[in-house]
Amino acid sequence: MSVVKIVILNWNGAAHLRCFLPSVVRTAPPGVEIVVADNGSTDGSAALVEREFPSVTLLRLPENYGFAGGYNRALERLEGDYWVLLNSDVEPAEGWLEPLIAELDAQPDVAVVGPKLLSCAERDRFEYAGAAGGFIDWFGFPFCRGRILRTLEKDRGQYDDTRDVFWVSGAAFCCRAEVFRRMGGFDAGFFAHMEEIDLCWRMQLAGWRVRVVPRSRVWHLGGGTLQNDSPRKLYLNYRNNLAMLFKCASPVQRVAVAVLRPLADAAAALVYLLKGQCAQAGAVACAYRDFLARHGELARQRRAVQQSKRRRAAHIYHGSIILRYLLGRRVFGERMQGL
Repeated sequence: MSVVKIVILNWNGAAHLRCFLPSVVRTAPPGVEIVVADNGSTDGSAALVEREFPSVTLLRLPENYGFAGGYNRALERLEGDYWVLLNSDVEPAEGWLEPLIAELDAQPDVAVVGPKLLSCAERDRFEYAGAAGGFIDWFGFPFCRGRILRTLEKDRGQYDDTRDVFWVSGAAFCCRAEVFRRMGGFDAGFFAHMEEIDLCWRMQLAGWRVRVVPRSRVWHLGGGTLQNDSPRKLYLNYRNNLAMLFKCASPVQRVAVAVLRPLADAAAALVYLLKGQCAQAGAVACAYRDFLARHGELARQRRAVQQSKRRRAAHIYHGSIILRYLLGRRVFGERMQGL
């Protein structure tokens, strides 16, 4: 029988742990260990876990290493066959974990599976961070079944089929421990945001598959650490997206990105300036500056990714999701080229 561990990375999330951890404890199948890895919190989170959740294992990290580095360091200290990485602001449904484990057991070439993510605020609506399975377009912009840019659909069962996708959300990320280790885990240089998309892409290039299992459901609060309009979050998303494309994209895709992405991103920065959001415009510029500063390191990573490549990644939309959105097509389309 497979050894499964639910691992919740926490940083100053005492309120979230008190609210959401009881549902994780209640719905975890017998024999599944729950671990809270505390990322150097200063709000009493660790003491709260020890005091109020005696069945939960507490793993202390000395400082905040971010989502990527924190999980890497925590998982180095844990054994197991399957790891379920779960945000501290996630409420699982009854029976949520069994379908994920069953899918990994039945599909030996699948490295990662994820559940359907619904919104805690509107429980019948998809949640931004992953909805019913994620994809990217030719220029690296992510979207989901149930979420195109800022448009979130109601869940009417329209995406309830289990299928291969490009990425599943790090908010609820069930993976084979062996493959996670073999791939070197998340890129710790990302700190936070898009590290799960980057890892899913690298896994696919190495020959593994990624799947969403919508009969598993969780509700996600979202925005627990950084709000969606935060300049810091914008900076991390732009910087990490550029790094991911540099490492993983095919030569043809990289050429298209190199020509058109700077133009699109400069236009986005200009829009922020015109709206008086100078911090957001500066975040885009800083993302490019710091991406270029990592060029040597990213070039070494790209060589390693390409040397381990076994196949091309599938499920990349061969077009622009932003252009499609501006033309009024704001829901997921099964006939989208490449999906």
